[in-house]
Amino acid sequence: MTTEETRRDDTRRVLDPERDAAALKALTHPLRVRLLGLLRQHGPATASELAARTGESSASTSYHLRVLAKYAFVTEAVHRDGRERRWRAEHLVTSWSNEAMGASSEGRAAIAALRRRQVEHLASSLDQHEADVEAGRLGQEWREPSGITDLLPRLTPGSVVELRRVFEERLAELTTQDAEDPRALQVVVLTATLPLAPEAAGTGSASAAGNTGNTGNTGDTGDTTGDTTGDTESAGDTEEAADASAGRSAPATGRAEDGPDARSAR
Repeated sequence: MTTEETRRDDTRRVLDPERDAAALKALTHPLRVRLLGLLRQHGPATASELAARTGESSASTSYHLRVLAKYAFVTEAVHRDGRERRWRAEHLVTSWSNEAMGASSEGRAAIAALRRRQVEHLASSLDQHEADVEAGRLGQEWREPSGITDLLPRLTPGSVVELRRVFEERLAELTTQDAEDPRALQVVVLTATLPLAPEAAGTGSASAAGNTGNTGNTGDTGDTTGDTTGDTESAGDTEEAADASAGRSAPATGRAEDGPDARSAR
């Protein structure tokens, strides 16, 4: 099965670490995943518009958009005029099997990188949320429901799977319900289900930093909409190797999910 035949729908692309190794390798580049996240978060844009958002050159963003297009993460959108290409994300979420990805060191490294990018995205989203509150861009009705919750429940693997299933189904229902409501805003939802092994007697607490207090009510999402780290080129990119020097990495700011899909990402 080719990359183009990989299972996908209107919102999600599922990658196989063996069949889609080149596509996965191409995705795990910090600027590419950031560009993909920005297209998913803000909609179609040109290379120049994305360059302005990321602080990169338009040559750099154009090169990396072409790589993303080569592996069907983005495609050309309707142009406003004939002067410059506009790009859009093919799917809202990129996902995979954690079990399949965990079978190789490359797959495990990709998961770790994407998950850390999601955490970075949460931090940048918190900064934006606080700035929006201070500037009065959010109404009072958003004060109470916003927040972050970190919990440490004891659950079995089956219960964690059920928790994610119920959460994702209910989120889909509410998203559909609010689709046409003018009061609805984009909300960053980041979910994490990370089991911690029991602490060995006489050792330092491996989970001491885990629960900082139940100080909010926000979760997470599990799929990766695009943001990770790693400066790698996939096989087959040699036709644009001369442009590779344009691929400087930059802090990612796009929305992310993971394996989640991500979920994560997520």
